[in-house]
Amino acid sequence: MIQAIIFDYGGTIDTNSIHWSEVLWEGYQHIGIPVSKEHFRQSYVVAERALAKHPYILPEHNFLDLLTIKCDIETKDLMERGIWKVGDKERKQKSDAVAQYCYKYVLKVLEVSRPIIADLAKKYPLVLVSNFYGNIETILKDFRLEYFQHVVESAVVGVRKPDPQIFQLGVDALRRIMGKTAEELPAQDILVVGDSYSKDIVPATSIGCQTVWVKGIGWRNEEVDESVPTHIIYNIKELPEVVKE
Repeated sequence: MIQAIIFDYGGTIDTNSIHWSEVLWEGYQHIGIPVSKEHFRQSYVVAERALAKHPYILPEHNFLDLLTIKCDIETKDLMERGIWKVGDKERKQKSDAVAQYCYKYVLKVLEVSRPIIADLAKKYPLVLVSNFYGNIETILKDFRLEYFQHVVESAVVGVRKPDPQIFQLGVDALRRIMGKTAEELPAQDILVVGDSYSKDIVPATSIGCQTVWVKGIGWRNEEVDESVPTHIIYNIKELPEVVKE
């Protein structure tokens, strides 16, 4: 029996199980930034580490702001390493164009995922558990995704996936919201929906939750055991049917 649902955000709700590196790479190709995928991936990692270490992202930044900052760090790294030989003005123009492309990509995905979440919110308490930068509340408002009764954000709580504790915080929040004890709302009655096998499915399973793995294109080919997820789907459109089971 499912009494409540925990969602991951990035890669699950906003890209329908396509890793963000792949979405950005598509943007690079569309805009015509002449670098190899391997060089791009190196700069992607540089940007992710920079965003985790420095407070470039502020609580009031929406998702377009975030993408613009992220792309700026990536393209500066490509230019500074001599991979992309370009003037700073052209770099900035194309960098911003990639951010705009990816933002529009997300808006299209949300046309599918938003109504699914809205319908589920009518039937179940929803909590969001996400590795994010401290601005997830602004993004949810920007994208009209204010269906979550509680948000557990890594930058706020100081715990990051794949640590199972971040999902335990989501479980604890649901018990408070529903006014139920651990016996009345066991972890096995909570469904966790995520796109990452190692960061969502494995830790959520380890604390006893049911899981739905929205399987798509990940960062790398990792070894997986497909018997671990309770359910595997390949498009978030399939989620309502899984929840009915």
